[in-house]
Amino acid sequence: MSRPALAGSNSFPSAARAKPVLTSRARSALGPDLALIPWLRHLAPPERARVEADLRVVDVVPGELLVRVGKPVTYWFGVLDGLLKMSNDSSSSRGGLPITFTGVPPGGWFGEGTVLKGECYRYNIQALRRSVVAGIPASSFLWLLDRSIGFNRFVMNQLNERLGQFIAAREIDRLTQPDARVARSLAALFHPVLYPGVGEVLRITQQELGYLVGLSRQRVNLALTALQAAGAIRVEYGGVRVLDLEGLRSWQV
Repeated sequence: MSRPALAGSNSFPSAARAKPVLTSRARSALGPDLALIPWLRHLAPPERARVEADLRVVDVVPGELLVRVGKPVTYWFGVLDGLLKMSNDSSSSRGGLPITFTGVPPGGWFGEGTVLKGECYRYNIQALRRSVVAGIPASSFLWLLDRSIGFNRFVMNQLNERLGQFIAAREIDRLTQPDARVARSLAALFHPVLYPGVGEVLRITQQELGYLVGLSRQRVNLALTALQAAGAIRVEYGGVRVLDLEGLRSWQV
């Protein structure tokens, strides 16, 4: 969802400075962590055994940067719990407006294109709330690609769905009606293939949704009220339940 971020949307605690999270605070993946990783079921037992040994899991706090623009790729990441945002470099030294590309809710794995090309990151990944993130080293990702047909199919499907997601994001950028922007953006976060951990309820606050769609919390509240009145969603404590996903995807002014 490529759009200007809210003014002040980067006013997180001092934890926003990037830390070597996967080397200094990461732990091994436990049984409950492994159950939240969808692509593991596509691996043969020997492949899964190696990857489970390589998997690392880390807790990140609101505002903390998991990766930063310009840093070499080291891991392929996925969200086990929480909410991240993908954005450009908001440093004033680079000029231009900060842009939020998309949110990454539970079940989302990202950065495979960067790993495949072996290039530096072209985006920041920042936690919007306390989140649990898993990762495997880039070398393990490439090792799987060389050996696992099931993993190759998973990655190919990821790339195909993500292409569709960003094409849709360009369309959302052209929407000037706030209700439509919120509807289409919510639909993207409920993507069943890219974000299988979301299910029917997305745990997100109005402020967090505002960070992702480039609107104030108050305007997001009005849009959610309109979407709920139309029967497309139901606002619940701490989140949003989707009732009509296709209606959100095709929401018109």
